[in-house]
Amino acid sequence: MEQLRGKTAIVTGSTRGIGRAIAEALAGAGCNVVVSSRHQDASARTAGEIAASGAQVLGLACDVSSSEACATLVAATVERFGGLDILVNNAGIGGFSPVETMQPAHWDQVLGTNLSGVFYCTHAALPHLKNAKTSWVINIGSLAGKNAFPGGAAYNASKFGLIGFSEALMQEVRHDGVRVSYIMPGSVATDFEGSSTPSGDWMIQPQDIGQIVLDLLAMPQRTLPSRVEVRPTAPPKK
Repeated sequence: MEQLRGKTAIVTGSTRGIGRAIAEALAGAGCNVVVSSRHQDASARTAGEIAASGAQVLGLACDVSSSEACATLVAATVERFGGLDILVNNAGIGGFSPVETMQPAHWDQVLGTNLSGVFYCTHAALPHLKNAKTSWVINIGSLAGKNAFPGGAAYNASKFGLIGFSEALMQEVRHDGVRVSYIMPGSVATDFEGSSTPSGDWMIQPQDIGQIVLDLLAMPQRTLPSRVEVRPTAPPKK
């Protein structure tokens, strides 16, 4: 994708699963990519593996539940590549339990990562995204953001909240050249923490989400697909 060559993207939570697939897709399209996770060694290793294809890839540690860490991530990206064009908020955690037995620390961790982390990264990135004139924030949500289930109170709350955050942000920055979209996948074949969904060939693959990100970024500037719901074509019959 020639229009992405030389653009700079941050992908949070990108050492494995959906995040890594998105980082690989962006690097393959010619972007400078910043890979991040909570662990520097994993981030650096993944960046090196992706960079083997010839892309410019930087691996940085970032615990997105820390506003200071998110600000540092963005600042380091801009220092290295001179700007920021694309922010993909993908970092997220699971872990499921009924409200009655849920530990408050678990609630804080899920909301802090899945929702506050999106705010912290976006807050730090917006001045640079606006400066880019044509830029994008892509938030990776879940169909759990519209379909609640027992044991999912913390996770559901984080993903329901992500929808509200994304739609409000979209209206705030649409006239500043910043487009905002959120992707809501269903069952994806990853080792997502706390998932009890059995793996199978019928499931969405991480690279499918990477392709959707590329498809969004290929849209004409006049057009904004703000919400993308993604489901397996033929899940097992119940």
